[in-house]
Amino acid sequence: SFQMQLPPVKQAELHSDLKIQEKDELQWKKWKAEGLDDTGDKETKLRRNFNVILTKYGLDGKKDLKPLETNYLQNHESNDAKSSGKFTTEELQSLRREFQHHRDKIQEYNLVMDAVSRTEEIHKNVVSPLEGDAKEHLLHEKHADLKEKMRNLNQGFDRLRKISHQGFGEDGDFKEPRVIELWDMAQRANLTDGELDSLKEELKHFEIKVEKHQHYQEQLDLSHQKLKHVEALGDEEHIKRNKEKYDSLASKTREMSYKMKKHMQDLTSKITRNGLHHNEL
Repeated sequence: SFQMQLPPVKQAELHSDLKIQEKDELQWKKWKAEGLDDTGDKETKLRRNFNVILTKYGLDGKKDLKPLETNYLQNHESNDAKSSGKFTTEELQSLRREFQHHRDKIQEYNLVMDAVSRTEEIHKNVVSPLEGDAKEHLLHEKHADLKEKMRNLNQGFDRLRKISHQGFGEDGDFKEPRVIELWDMAQRANLTDGELDSLKEELKHFEIKVEKHQHYQEQLDLSHQKLKHVEALGDEEHIKRNKEKYDSLASKTREMSYKMKKHMQDLTSKITRNGLHHNEL
């Protein structure tokens, strides 16, 4: 099957993305039944998310995505970092993770941008019952989403440049790019000191979850390599043992990936909801 062409870690990621999409769709059906999506805004967003998932894992029937323009940046900055001698091996790994995270964000931004453009084209060509203000509101929502994503990208990029040139400071509360990003968002979100303190604690727990998830991803990769090696040797008993170990790891990695993404989704909505709530007062 097509899925089997994806590396095991990507398979686990796809599985958890689809699981979250399914949960969001069930939630949306409840809302719709209660008449809470009259503008169709949430439905559009769900559809867009699904298209983003298909494109992200190459399941949309198109050829590979255009290679990202960040390769130059990554090589250039990483070489600077390596030769400067200001990074330990562990810090270089963290830097590599930051770059990977940034590249993922760029890819996601491009995918959402693409989906938004397509939706707008469709809107233009369809005589829709949503005219005037409602239609404007829908487009405004989408562009606000893109603006926020672009703002995060720019901040991430500034952070990467800073780390590449100055090294990792001692002042950082968090190490993981995803967690740092949530913490930056929280600090911009106009939360009270009490809310920030409690969120900081929650982010510390979340960071442990992210690190654990990464550890499982690495183990799954190694287990997959070992399984291929053992399969090439052809010893049935040996293959069976390794296959069991690999299947169990794959299942754990999927589960952890889902829990981590769900937790991240909850944290993001908690930050934006509280921030918006305060801003409206």
